[in-house]
Amino acid sequence: MRTQVGIVGSGPSGLLLSQLLHLHGIETVVVERRSRDYVLGRIRAGVLEQSTADLVRRARAAERMDREGLVHEGVELFFSGHTHRIDFRRSARGSVLVYGQTELTKDLMDARDALGGTLIYEAEDVRIEGVTTERPAIVYCKDGREARFECDFVAGCDGFHGVSRQSIPADVLQTHERVYPFGWLGVLADMKPVSDELIYVSHERGFALCSMRSMTRSRCYIQCSLDDDVAAWSDERFWEELRIRLPEAAADRIEVTPSIEMSIAPLRSFVAEPMRYGRLFLVGDAAHIVPPTGAKGLNLAASDVHYLSSALIDFYENASATRLDSYSADCLSRVWKAERFSWWLTSVLHRFPGQTSFDRKIQLAELDYLVGSEAAQTVFSENYIGLPL
Repeated sequence: MRTQVGIVGSGPSGLLLSQLLHLHGIETVVVERRSRDYVLGRIRAGVLEQSTADLVRRARAAERMDREGLVHEGVELFFSGHTHRIDFRRSARGSVLVYGQTELTKDLMDARDALGGTLIYEAEDVRIEGVTTERPAIVYCKDGREARFECDFVAGCDGFHGVSRQSIPADVLQTHERVYPFGWLGVLADMKPVSDELIYVSHERGFALCSMRSMTRSRCYIQCSLDDDVAAWSDERFWEELRIRLPEAAADRIEVTPSIEMSIAPLRSFVAEPMRYGRLFLVGDAAHIVPPTGAKGLNLAASDVHYLSSALIDFYENASATRLDSYSADCLSRVWKAERFSWWLTSVLHRFPGQTSFDRKIQLAELDYLVGSEAAQTVFSENYIGLPL
C-alpha cells in the first residue's frame, strides 16, 4: 500500500489534517494504536479559539458544532472575595466557542467516514522508517500480521507518549520542560453550569475552575496534590470542596450530582524542537504540552494542522516546498507565545508548595492589575481567544 501522507494518531488533529487534505485531493491513511471507542471515550478540553472553529468549518465538519456550541464572550475571575469579568468582545473584539473535544472528534470521524477515509484502528507496534529519505514508511501490526505502507510525508499526531517524537534522533531534538508541583482533580457531571461563563478562582485553599460542555453538563476542577488518590474523593467531598472555593452565588447553584468521570491530571509545560525532521512533521501534543489553565492544548494542535495542511497543499498543487521548510518555525512562534500565556496564568492562579506571603501578595497584585487595566485586559483577551495564525 502507498499513500501521499501517512498520519499517526486519530485524535482531532490527525482527523482534521486528513479531512483537510482529502478535500484538496491529497490521499491520506490514518493509523491509530487504540480502538475507535477508546479514542471517542477520552475526556478532554472544550474551549475552541475562533481560528480552530474556522478550521473545522473549512473541513466541512462544523454543522453540529455551530448548532450546539456555546459562544462565550468573556470569563470571570474570582479572588480576594470579589468577582471580576473580562470582556473579550470589548477588549479584543472576539470570542471563544465551548464545544467538547469528544464531540469534535466524533464529528471529524463521521466526516472522514462520509468521504471514505482510510482509518486503521488497533494498529500495534507502530514504527516510522526512512523519514530522511524520499519514501518514508509506517509499519504496524494488525490482527497478528505486520503491514507496511510508504508515503511522501508522515504527520506525527500521536500525542506526548507516541512513537513520532521518539523517531527523531536525540542529538537532533531539543526539549524544554517545566513540571508543576500540583494537579487538577476534575469531575464531569450532568449538572447545569453554575455560571453562564467560565469561572477561574484563585483561593487560599487552591485554584478552582468551573467550565461546561453544554447547558446541562459541567466540567469542574480543583487544584490538588500530586499525591492525592482519586479513590479518596467521593462526589460529595469534591462538590463541598469546590463550593468552599467559589463565589457564594455560584456555590449556591451547585447540585450534588453523581460524577460521570473523575480523574487527576498532572500539569506540565513542554516543547520539543524542531517540529520537523526529514519528512516527519510533529503535530500537537507530540511536540508540545501546555497546562490546561489557558485552554490552549487543542487549539495549538489545530494551528499546527493549519500550517501543515497549507504547506502540503502548496507542495502538491504548486510544487513549492517553501511552507514545508518553514513549518517548524511558523508553529513554534505561536507555540511559545501560548506556552508563555499558559505558564503565566497557571503561575498567578495556583498556590505553590512553600509559597511565602510575599509570593501570594504578588499573585494578587497581578490579578488586581489585570482587572483594573484596560490594556492588561486587552493582552489577556487577545491571548485567550487566540493569537492570529
